[in-house]
Amino acid sequence: MQPLVRTGMNAKAIDQVRYNSIVKATSDVIRQAQIFLPADVKSAIYRAMERETSPVAKSELRNILDNLSRAEEMQLPICQDTGVPVIYLTLPPDISYCTELFDAIRDGVRKATKEVPLRPNVVDPISRENTGDNTGTGMPSIHVRPGCQLTITVLPKGAGAENMSRIAMLLPSEKASIPKFITETMLIAGGRPCPPVFLGVGIGGTFDQVASLAKEALLLPVDTMDPYEQELCDTVNKLGIGPMGLGGDTTAVAVKVKRACCHTASLPVAVNVQCWASRRASVVVPL
Repeated sequence: MQPLVRTGMNAKAIDQVRYNSIVKATSDVIRQAQIFLPADVKSAIYRAMERETSPVAKSELRNILDNLSRAEEMQLPICQDTGVPVIYLTLPPDISYCTELFDAIRDGVRKATKEVPLRPNVVDPISRENTGDNTGTGMPSIHVRPGCQLTITVLPKGAGAENMSRIAMLLPSEKASIPKFITETMLIAGGRPCPPVFLGVGIGGTFDQVASLAKEALLLPVDTMDPYEQELCDTVNKLGIGPMGLGGDTTAVAVKVKRACCHTASLPVAVNVQCWASRRASVVVPL
């Protein structure tokens, strides 16, 4: 999603009432994402458990599903690594694209950090000083696109999976190497991203755009995969890494792909790795 510059005489200012609504909606949707996995993700993990032939892997998948039930019952985050907040907005034409909008989102992140609670994960990249509230320079990561209503989508990203993500600037003649790059990415990752994983794959665009495409692919429903996605998923699963790296049939639950046109002389490819806790949630903000 590319930043959107909004101008116009009909755009509404973010007054205090709207500001407070955005703060609350942001905090609420983060809480939703941290405690409840989407139904399609839970169903995909359950189906993987049903298909799994390794007793150890089946037991690990059963433990994951039990963890999800306990998180919901206790109203606590699914994982101790509550990640960093990646946020996607859709902005209708009558809502102003302004500093106050982003300030409200940041205040919502601060509110969620205190009340959910979230582990403070955001630090300065060099000094490693913790900001204490999951905000800071460039954080949260906010992406905006036009829409019919104001929606907030949150995609928490933990470090174990994010650290295993990769990007490659392939040549057009290397199109057949895309599955190899994706599989190699998971082979290097091994058990570190807490498999079984969900892989978001970006193909095309530019160097920066393809990474965004890969992350946005993780927002897609995982109930079904098209033939190309299924082929990629099957190839990754042949690695036999399995749940928590202990072996088994299920290394990846799903592979989702987003594409964009690219330069005739380039073929960017990115893989954004997500652990078994593929957290995401969306809300429409009443304004």
